[in-house]
Amino acid sequence: MEQVETLSDALPHEMARVRVLLGHYKAIGPGGELGAVLIEMDLGAADRAIRDGDVVAMLVALVILRSIKS
Repeated sequence: MEQVETLSDALPHEMARVRVLLGHYKAIGPGGELGAVLIEMDLGAADRAIRDGDVVAMLVALVILRSIKS
């Protein structure tokens, strides 16, 4: 039986994964600064969506965070 992942499980999981990537971008130094800033903006949007209980914004944030690759 396939495990169903809920939005309330998936979004924090993706946020944690992207925070690890953010650390890598910051470790690069000035060359990774733009990427780090953009990732921080995406994480901030996800935080706001959760705080506000905005399900549509949470779904958008999840899609955006899932698109961030190393």
